Amino acid sequence: MVGRRAIVLALVVLLSVSGCLDRTAQSPGGSEQQLLERVNALEQENADLRERLEQENLSIRSYENQLAFYRSQLGEAVVTVPGSNRTALSGSASLEAPAVMQRQVYERDGPFVSERIEQEGALINISVEIAPGRGRVLVHTTPLMGEVFQDAANTAVFVAQARTGRDLSGSDVIVSIVADDEVPAVNGGSAGALMTLLMVSAIEGSSVRSDITLTGTIDQEGHVGAIGGVVEKAEASKAKGKTLFLLPRENSQLVRYAERTRDYYGYTIIQRVPERVDAKEYIESEIGIRTEYVDTIEDVIRLAR
Repeated sequence: MVGRRAIVLALVVLLSVSGCLDRTAQSPGGSEQQLLERVNALEQENADLRERLEQENLSIRSYENQLAFYRSQLGEAVVTVPGSNRTALSGSASLEAPAVMQRQVYERDGPFVSERIEQEGALINISVEIAPGRGRVLVHTTPLMGEVFQDAANTAVFVAQARTGRDLSGSDVIVSIVADDEVPAVNGGSAGALMTLLMVSAIEGSSVRSDITLTGTIDQEGHVGAIGGVVEKAEASKAKGKTLFLLPRENSQLVRYAERTRDYYGYTIIQRVPERVDAKEYIESEIGIRTEYVDTIEDVIRLAR
């Protein structure tokens, strides 16, 4: 008896599913379009989540670099650099840096609620001042931008000392950042390479081209690493009149979404398909600002002067 009831129940379910399929087949456009719209929305959410994950990974790498930095100083009263000069130094340099403003946006589509991250590029002013002091690295931000920036500044000091052969243990390094609005993305290490350039310039008394800007992390070996928000930063740089945008080579590939259309039972279905494009080519052709890839702080210094 139980087996027979199970068979009857299975037949009822199959007939119900068949009826649903028949109704779907009778109106393919609506259900197909809704499904594709939902798939596109999920793809966008996935891309936004990947972007957020990339930002978190940048913060983790910054912490790892700082851990190595502090370990290297254990057992040493001061940081020593071969051939260094321990006299107090003075100097300053400044440059506008590209950053990304982020905010969460919630949208309702029928019974579904989706979340996406909107990003907008902006330029903030970063300045470095070196003055006689006690080897401190001081960061002043307006408004407040988070703790990871302090770690990136410490790494920049370490690299600048190694690059110039000058010891900053008798000087204080003051990094100042001014932005009109809160810029959460700066909390990571994305301005590390730019701060290193400014510190080297302040130590050597050399100038930096005002028509350039750059983005990228920095590690203790002077390697310039990947960042997020490439397109938004390039757009902000172009809008502010910059003529050269320096980008980490690790960001040489961009994922863009191209629209594809196809006809289905008299309906036009629009689908967004991800494509990989060369970042330099895309930025120069679509945004209109010259772009150069950099691998190390040496590349940055060569192009910035």
